[in-house]
Amino acid sequence: MNFLRAAVLVIGSASVAMAAEVATFKDDGTKVRVELGGKFFTDYHYRDVARPYCYPIMGPGEIGMTRNWPMQQTTNEPTDHVHHKGLWYAHGNVNGVDCWSEQKLFGKTIHEKFLGMTGSSLRERCNWVDHDGKALCSDERTLSFHADGDVRVLDFEITLIASQGPVTFGDTKEGSMAIRLPATMSVKGKGAQGHILTSAGERDVAAWGKPAAWVDYAGPVEGKLMGVAIFDSPQNPRHPTTWHVRDYGLFAANPFGLHDFDKLKFKEKGAGDLKLAAGERATFKYRFVFHTGDEKTGRVAERYQEFVAGQGAR
Repeated sequence: MNFLRAAVLVIGSASVAMAAEVATFKDDGTKVRVELGGKFFTDYHYRDVARPYCYPIMGPGEIGMTRNWPMQQTTNEPTDHVHHKGLWYAHGNVNGVDCWSEQKLFGKTIHEKFLGMTGSSLRERCNWVDHDGKALCSDERTLSFHADGDVRVLDFEITLIASQGPVTFGDTKEGSMAIRLPATMSVKGKGAQGHILTSAGERDVAAWGKPAAWVDYAGPVEGKLMGVAIFDSPQNPRHPTTWHVRDYGLFAANPFGLHDFDKLKFKEKGAGDLKLAAGERATFKYRFVFHTGDEKTGRVAERYQEFVAGQGAR
């Protein structure tokens, strides 16, 4: 498959029928409060931040599904990776600029404007800039919020736009569609009791860098077994994506890090580069499923098939 040609396909709606719970949005000028069925789901922080992010995210039973630090200081939480804030999209090499971390001369993703808050969806346009504020590219993103019984669902669609001329999303493990989970859900570390499973059957540390249609990360939170699954759309470039999923609670889909993930198979540096000519676009769509129990209790494989069916043929 020609990667660039696949990359510029526009992905259709991936939503399947969800329970009729109304999403409401309350914008205070720095963040948007999202309520689902009258209950708090998440805050979308977009102003005066290195890049927009959702935090906290409340799963079934109103249980928090993201690490609190560095937004809040709580006991028994690791304080590594200050840029791992809630749920976010970023990348570590955009025309050579680090737009993933918050170290040294890092780039930022700047909110430009909201394009709409209608139905269950929030639409936004952002600009990616280097440390001097020079524009690199832009994106248009849609976050949609749903409920399926006691399960909470967040659909995240992002279109990367070469709005400032040619842009390369470089081959690096540092990216891209990410969430940082509570410490108790981790596979390793103090208090860790979690496990990772991919659709291809890879488990725990073996899941890192491997391709899979979906990955589920489950472990105890507040004494209850909880899980988060991320689905990769089959219409995304390089589906099934590779995964930057770590045993310490970082959980990210990253289709760009091919050489970083597997240097034996992809010997050439830059094998995972995504290059967009001026004006070109690349669209990616992911689904986050916040559920109780492990992947079987959460019906993750079945829900993935529903996700696929809901997109229709393109």
